[in-house]
Amino acid sequence: MASTAGATGWLRGRVKAVPSGDSLVIMGSSKAEIPPEKTITLSSLVAPRLARRGGVDEPFAWESREYLRKLCIGKDVTFRVDYTVPSIGREFGSVFLGDKNVALMVVAEGWAKVREQGQQKGDASPFLAELQRLEEQAKQQGLGRWTRAPGASEASIRNLPPSAIGDPSNLDAMGLLASNKGIPMQAIVEQVRDGSTLRVYLLPGFQFVQVFVAGIQAPSMGRRAASEVVVATEVHSDELNEEASGEPHVPLTSAQRLAASTVSSTEVGPDPFGREAKHFTEIRVLNRDVRIVLEGVDKFSNLIGSVYYPDGESAKDLSLELIENGLAKYVEWSATLMEEDAKRCLKSAELEAKKTRLRIWTNYVPPPTNSKAIHDQNFTGKVVEIVSGDCIIIADDSVPYGSPLAERRVNLSSIRCPKIGNSRRDEKPAPYAREAKEFLRTRIIGRQVNASMEYSRKVSMTDGPNTAAGSVDSRVMDFGSVFLVSPVKVEGDDASTPVPPSAGSQQAGVNIAELVVARGLASVIRHRDFEERSNYYDALLSAESRAIAGKKGIHSSKDSPATHIADLTTASAKKTKDFLPFLQRKRMPAIVEYVLSGHRFKLLIPKETCSIAFSFSGVRCPGRGEPFSDEAISVMRRKIMQRDVEIEVETVDRTGTFLGSMWESKTNMAVTLLEAGLAKLQTSFGTDRIPDAHLLVQAEQSAKRQKLKLWENFTEGEEVSNGPAAERKHKEELKVTVTEVLGGGKFYVQIVGDQKVASIQQQLGSLSLKEAPFIGAFNPKKGDIVLAQFSADNSWNRAMIVNAPRGAVESPTDKFEVFYIDYGNQEVVPYSQLRPLDPSVSSAPGLAQLCSLAYIKVPSLEEDYGQEAAVRLSEHTLNGPKDFRAIIEERDTSGGKVKGQGTGTVFMVTLIDTNTNSSVNAALLKEGLARLEKRKKWEPKEKQAALDELEKYQAEARSQRLGMWEYGDIQSDDEDSAPPFRKTGGKK
Repeated sequence: MASTAGATGWLRGRVKAVPSGDSLVIMGSSKAEIPPEKTITLSSLVAPRLARRGGVDEPFAWESREYLRKLCIGKDVTFRVDYTVPSIGREFGSVFLGDKNVALMVVAEGWAKVREQGQQKGDASPFLAELQRLEEQAKQQGLGRWTRAPGASEASIRNLPPSAIGDPSNLDAMGLLASNKGIPMQAIVEQVRDGSTLRVYLLPGFQFVQVFVAGIQAPSMGRRAASEVVVATEVHSDELNEEASGEPHVPLTSAQRLAASTVSSTEVGPDPFGREAKHFTEIRVLNRDVRIVLEGVDKFSNLIGSVYYPDGESAKDLSLELIENGLAKYVEWSATLMEEDAKRCLKSAELEAKKTRLRIWTNYVPPPTNSKAIHDQNFTGKVVEIVSGDCIIIADDSVPYGSPLAERRVNLSSIRCPKIGNSRRDEKPAPYAREAKEFLRTRIIGRQVNASMEYSRKVSMTDGPNTAAGSVDSRVMDFGSVFLVSPVKVEGDDASTPVPPSAGSQQAGVNIAELVVARGLASVIRHRDFEERSNYYDALLSAESRAIAGKKGIHSSKDSPATHIADLTTASAKKTKDFLPFLQRKRMPAIVEYVLSGHRFKLLIPKETCSIAFSFSGVRCPGRGEPFSDEAISVMRRKIMQRDVEIEVETVDRTGTFLGSMWESKTNMAVTLLEAGLAKLQTSFGTDRIPDAHLLVQAEQSAKRQKLKLWENFTEGEEVSNGPAAERKHKEELKVTVTEVLGGGKFYVQIVGDQKVASIQQQLGSLSLKEAPFIGAFNPKKGDIVLAQFSADNSWNRAMIVNAPRGAVESPTDKFEVFYIDYGNQEVVPYSQLRPLDPSVSSAPGLAQLCSLAYIKVPSLEEDYGQEAAVRLSEHTLNGPKDFRAIIEERDTSGGKVKGQGTGTVFMVTLIDTNTNSSVNAALLKEGLARLEKRKKWEPKEKQAALDELEKYQAEARSQRLGMWEYGDIQSDDEDSAPPFRKTGGKK
């Protein structure tokens, strides 16, 4: 033992078990994880015997044991061995609880008798005389077993069920569970088989049962050979105090026999930390009063339950304590019987034990993970877009207002909503996907939030948010928790109490992810061990439990409401005009689905269940690639993206875009743009039909006076009006480089110095491109944006699929026609030269702008001199790295959306060589490879002046019979002349 008192033989220890009314198991007080222990029988005492197999208790046997158990269990004692009986290996001694002799206390209460001296053939207790005196006193007072009450002796004998006397076959485990499931039952632990298996008396009926601790499994204690089994539990002092006989074995109690009956003849050693786990459980529950909550029964009729033991004024969960100390592992088969909160606690505790590699997890190797923690990345901002129910875009307050760089995409940690689908790929939204997105939109769009970034994860671009192991290309997604700064309670929300700021954290408010999960619109991801997760994972699991119990959303048996939205943005111009009478009314509510440009939007009209393209009437922002274009878009995204607005529709233009006015919170949004200097007012068509026209004029005048943005070079009095003449004096001028030449005077350019060009090139350069994807893993369709390898220089560039083989890809050599959206080239490439592209890169607009030489007609490639004109234009623009000034004279939007080479909006430009300051338009006229377009009587004076200037170059080519003038004057344009009138057929 660890502690002694000099040479007197006295030892100190703690009582670990009380097998009977006259014996104690005492363990030493050493610092070892499993200290040594002794079984001490109180010298010269005989306590009544407890029932053995098939037998009954001696009178007062149970009361005798209970008195000693309650007196000593778990207490520190001092003891000394008085004598031993070597033949049975037993030690007899005196035990003191503080300064009180335990044997004297037992005898004084009448729970044991003193062995008579005449029968004593060995050593006796040094306190024998005092024991005899106290015994006589107890007899006289009728205490304990010496009571004189009629029938007391018979009443003290327990009426034991068969399971308590060695016959567990009659135990109705299922019936016991049915009548007591979920109800705490009082019990006394009689044996600890291993750290998570107990044998207990269930009170008050004394059913003797084996209980597996629910949700965990401790290391096994192995098996010993049957011939070596030594059961060291309850031993009766009456036999031990006699002389040793030739029979060393003592009759076994029912608990001992049950243990012995399960022993195999093959010896198996204990698992690592098996002995430590058993000892941990023994010193907490062995011979203690515990509460057991039955959870279930296994197929062998073993009971499964949660065990709670007292610890001061509170109770502790044995399963949780074992897992937290690394002495048991979580097991799903029995944990499924438990409450969700209890399961989460066990799993969290196991994860912490694994992280610290505690005891049984000493050699634990975590599985590979594709997630990485993010530390100290907290920011505040305003929600500008709901991408889906689990992904939002926040404008960071620390970045200047209006900057496109302010927007940060945040995926909500540890939750997954139904997929929102992709209309470009004909993917319909999954059930409840729209509801999840709308739920967030109505609650947080435009609201101030705190974001705490928690982890990033690498995902496959072909498989979405799945593990990217072995994938061809991948991207990184950032995940975090987002909190409403000043939450507003909305009827029907099921949110827990707002999260208070924790130490070292500034986050406070309602967790948005928890809101979505509690409404049944998202599920909680079951992370693998060591996979990063939300810092509020337990709260998310609790919210999911509430949603499941309430059968909400995706957990209900109901189908999500069916919605059909007519998308007029992709319909023909005729169909949009047919809708005009339904929209051309008073103000009507709408939702801004997307900001296409500073003045053009995609709107949802709930009342008419349709989506439309909408543009401000009489107000225009800079076009794509022009100065302040991105800032105008950014401001509108912050102001009205996914907000509820009101609109008035005036008319519809030839492209199917509805024109009108828009108000958000009674504020005319066109006024907001004009006041910021991010738009210009166009009044050439009049302002009679524009509501708030006077406010628009005042807003523009204010921006001019302050010289904001578009008006930074404005000089008072320089502009007389906003009509065509004024526009001519301030034509847009871009510095460009030509990337591709087509026929008919058309060509593609990139804007020099555009930050988007550098950004796209940087993103493409950061991609990890490996071998071609497996056939079937990546099936690009017409209209998809992918990566394609350009045949001329083997570089990888963004490309749109223009034509694809019918059906699935069958071979690496399958041909795809692609259009390089950043350069304007178009070619046919094999499947092996295609790669999937991250949506964050593919969603950015193409950088190649289609242009045409203004005021002139260049023959197409099929016409005479068309080939020569294309070659000469290429020589002017593509020979060597040249920069040009492109003066935009007009814009032609009749080409619709970009679907391949030669489509989309066309800039009609005058192209100036910056080296020679000469016009390419004039050069082609001078060489007879182009001619002037037909004049119209209503042309503005400035355009007529430009045509007059170009007329000189055409006259020079005609006089010298150059190019198309080789055979003299040519006829007028067919397309400029109306076809001859033809009468309809039929008889007169």
